[in-house]
Amino acid sequence: MPLSSDQISSCAQRLDQAEKSRRQIRQISQEHPDITIADAYAIQKAWIDIKVREGRIIKGHKIGLTSKAMQSALNIDEPDSGVLLDDMFFADGGLVPSDRFIATRIEAELAFVMKQRLSGPDCTLFDVLNATDFVVPALEILDTRIERVDLATKATRKIFDTIADNAANAGIVLGGRPLRPLDADLRWIGALCHKNGQLEETGLAAGVLNNPATAVAWLANKIAAHGLALEPGQVVLAGSFIRPIEARKGDTIQADYGPYGTVSCYFA
Repeated sequence: MPLSSDQISSCAQRLDQAEKSRRQIRQISQEHPDITIADAYAIQKAWIDIKVREGRIIKGHKIGLTSKAMQSALNIDEPDSGVLLDDMFFADGGLVPSDRFIATRIEAELAFVMKQRLSGPDCTLFDVLNATDFVVPALEILDTRIERVDLATKATRKIFDTIADNAANAGIVLGGRPLRPLDADLRWIGALCHKNGQLEETGLAAGVLNNPATAVAWLANKIAAHGLALEPGQVVLAGSFIRPIEARKGDTIQADYGPYGTVSCYFA
């Protein structure tokens, strides 16, 4: 049985309070063992609706779980997605207030800035390239408002928990040198990711479904079922091609994209 509207609303309100109080809640999948992927997205939408009613503005989307390794680990066969809001954007090289978050981690990604409306259900990689204005290096700031490990059962969080938690998104930093989508083979764009001057992770954008534009096409097709599309000016984080880097107060994170510049932030 799907979750009731009251249960969905309750979960969304608890997530909202967890973020504001910086106190994690128990895994939703533990409290509702029969939860479905559709339920999880309904909770996410209800939470985003709360934020919009409070004055937030939707500025784009994020795509997660784009690597085969992560999908296998969570026993799924497709990515997940979340929503980017106006208060999630931080300046390149700027300060990120660490006391706003609970347990931050950083991922290196490519962000697509849309030029034209992009809608499914038959969107392809080529449609994405034609509809994109710029591709730009980015850092995604992850946070978790839900416990990663359940204190009672020791169970790790499931895909339902991650989706409900806005796909773990908390912030985004855009930087580097914007490029037109056909000016480079996006698969071969790589990043060297440093934490406090030490190299932590490296990766190639091909780790995102072989081409990050494929992930954007997946998203356009996925949200089409709900009557939605990627709108001009929106930013789409295509998915990480490194393992998450833990970040705490006092840490500086920098990703070097070679000829496409660097993007960084400092957790104050």
